[in-house]
Amino acid sequence: MDTTQSSRRASPGALAAFARFVLCGGGLGLASSFAVAGLASWIPWALANALVTAASTLLGTELHARFTFGAGGRTTWRQHAQSAGSAGAAYAVTSAAMLVLHQVVAAPGAVLEQAVYLSASALTGVARFVILRLVVFARSQGAASAPSSERCQSRSRRRMEAVNGGRNRSEGSSHLLVSFSSAPH
Repeated sequence: MDTTQSSRRASPGALAAFARFVLCGGGLGLASSFAVAGLASWIPWALANALVTAASTLLGTELHARFTFGAGGRTTWRQHAQSAGSAGAAYAVTSAAMLVLHQVVAAPGAVLEQAVYLSASALTGVARFVILRLVVFARSQGAASAPSSERCQSRSRRRMEAVNGGRNRSEGSSHLLVSFSSAPH
């Protein structure tokens, strides 16, 4: 059995990934909304939202890497930072939505607050899915389907053979190939 092939997991298609994202992110979002509501009875709402957003972002990034996008393994610091950036934007949108609600309605009830918070969270969730799929975990998906190092090695081999008139190292030729191509590997 080839260990390289067995350690890679195929990334799910867009529809499957979105369904997984809704399951993980939606469940985490619902739990977060209740956590924010509970914490907001002891501390200011914006602080409660910030704390819950930070904790749920760390957990969500791990879940999405492993389950939603099939990246496999633990996430990198770069992925956590990129995910945190999108979560920061989500925090700003949910906070703005709640600020507007409290400006428009003098004393909104808990149900209205939850409806506004969950609506804003759903909108930012769709935006986060796109960012996570196309930016944060895009390299992981590309690496699972066609590793760039293999493409680069194959391209280099073809260039070497072209420069050496079809000869390669196995034919005993000793050479140094310097490529001035601007094409990325």
